[in-house]
Amino acid sequence: MVTLYIPEIFEAATSNEDVWIAIDDSCERIHKATKGWGTDEKGLIDVMGSLSPYERLRVIRRYPMMYGGKELEKLMKEECGGDFGDALQLLAVPCDQADAKIIRKSTRELGTNEHLLYPVICGRTNAEIDLLKKTWFLRYGSDLTQVLASELSGNLERIVVACLQGIEEVYDEGYHTQEKAEEDAEKFYEAGQGRWGTNEKVVFQTLCQSPPEHLRQINSVYADKYGYTLSKALDKELGGYVRDAALYHLNMKIEPYETAAAQIKKSCAGFGTDEYALTACIVRYQVILRQVDEAHTKAYDKSIIDRINSEVRGDYRKILIVIVENTPYHC
Repeated sequence: MVTLYIPEIFEAATSNEDVWIAIDDSCERIHKATKGWGTDEKGLIDVMGSLSPYERLRVIRRYPMMYGGKELEKLMKEECGGDFGDALQLLAVPCDQADAKIIRKSTRELGTNEHLLYPVICGRTNAEIDLLKKTWFLRYGSDLTQVLASELSGNLERIVVACLQGIEEVYDEGYHTQEKAEEDAEKFYEAGQGRWGTNEKVVFQTLCQSPPEHLRQINSVYADKYGYTLSKALDKELGGYVRDAALYHLNMKIEPYETAAAQIKKSCAGFGTDEYALTACIVRYQVILRQVDEAHTKAYDKSIIDRINSEVRGDYRKILIVIVENTPYHC
């Protein structure tokens, strides 16, 4: 399963001076762009947008050491506003904290912003979910599962809470056999298309427990036996945000790059662009952004940069483009 967090995020900050020296110049450039009267937006774009996820994490940890304990997130909030400021604030925290901020925003609006929420929770590895729950508690002082259970209801609550359990099995060729795939495909059918009404508990359990390799096996068996892919079955059996969340979770497991590309497109669909959702996508998927860009270009005949250019303007557009242009193929 694709992980969206860099390995270093799970580790304590290094005490290796050579690592700090390598990124001190970036910290100095940020300080120079924000000191004195006014802000050098171009300077911030050039630095913050061009850092790889690894470099940015080190800058986030190093900057307070160099400048009197000043957190980069607080600095960005003071210096810049609007969509540009929102982008800088998400870039100014580690990726797990960025996800926590996105969840927080989705629950602080007038009514829950479901389309902003479920892509953070669904389709994640057990390790990512575990870290995200710990980060949420440290940042906001509450239990993430309880918060979202109180915000949501019905089947959307059920699938989100199921994802938060972090119950995906480790793939084992001796256990996840062809026979088990056939058994699970039949259970999936009997819980959905094979009965009157849908047994969502069985459907969600299958989606959350099955590792990607096994889920692909189930999908193949299901399509051969019943004439539908799992995606098609979910599309027929579920509706609204529940369907969107279930499809996203499934597809992030079996075709992650195409799914992330579709999410970027979705943030720009309809009447006007949802700038915060677009920013959340670019930041969340940065570690796989090159592969996502290839999938986006293949599916929609335009690159992510082409889409950004056609949808947004100003410094906000500039920083998104710099992020995409400077993301290495393998972060």
